[in-house]
Amino acid sequence: MTTLSPPALRHGAAYWLAGYRGMLRFDLASAREWLIPFVLVQILMGAGMAIIYGFYLGDMPTAAATFVATGAPTLAVIPLGMALAPSLIAGRKVEGTYDFMWSLPVPRLTAALSSYTLFTVLAAPGFAAALAIADWRYDLDLHLTAWVVPAVLLSSLLAASVGFAIGHAVSNPSLVNVVTNLVIFVVLMFSPIAFPIENFPGWLAAAHRVLPFWHMANVVRASLTTGLVEAVWQSCLVLGAWTIGAWLLAAWAVGRRR
Repeated sequence: MTTLSPPALRHGAAYWLAGYRGMLRFDLASAREWLIPFVLVQILMGAGMAIIYGFYLGDMPTAAATFVATGAPTLAVIPLGMALAPSLIAGRKVEGTYDFMWSLPVPRLTAALSSYTLFTVLAAPGFAAALAIADWRYDLDLHLTAWVVPAVLLSSLLAASVGFAIGHAVSNPSLVNVVTNLVIFVVLMFSPIAFPIENFPGWLAAAHRVLPFWHMANVVRASLTTGLVEAVWQSCLVLGAWTIGAWLLAAWAVGRRR
């Protein structure tokens, strides 16, 4: 008489780790055609953002140059998660593979964690290029600390979380591109990332104290400078609240679809 072994239990750390590794391999295989060109574009984008403000502003005092040098890396991180994440989700909806992703025998959160890992790794070259070139271009004495790692991870997590929320909540794939382009436009043109928030009108500065973009720049800037950012813990709390809110919205959208 043949004895059947009991089915493997789908819970526990080992199951989650196996699911995460499987999804990471899946994401890397899916990205193999555009991975290297995208990394090169990220490096060029980070370098360009570090240099272009110098053309706009000309000779800058040290304080202004420091804001540019510490803001450019954040500008290299934000568009990645907020634009790439929803674009990938929209592409899967168009290709018809969106439902297939949810049918895979892995914890659903591992798919998001895998994509977040990929986005963070892709953002690293652009972040490093922007920081290194800005430091060289403006001849600054930045203080790189170990806090830069959690600062980048938190900023990347927020960007990816908002991107996931947009991708899942906006059902029309064509509309996703409109929404993401609008978000990136606001970030690049109307966010106090490469310059002080005090330069904004009172109403717009108040809005950015609620929005996450200024706070993302704060946590990164605090890890690169001394005494330039006050009460960075408040920015961490705001980013944490936005991240939780984005995941709740994504979870609601996914639950509604199913």
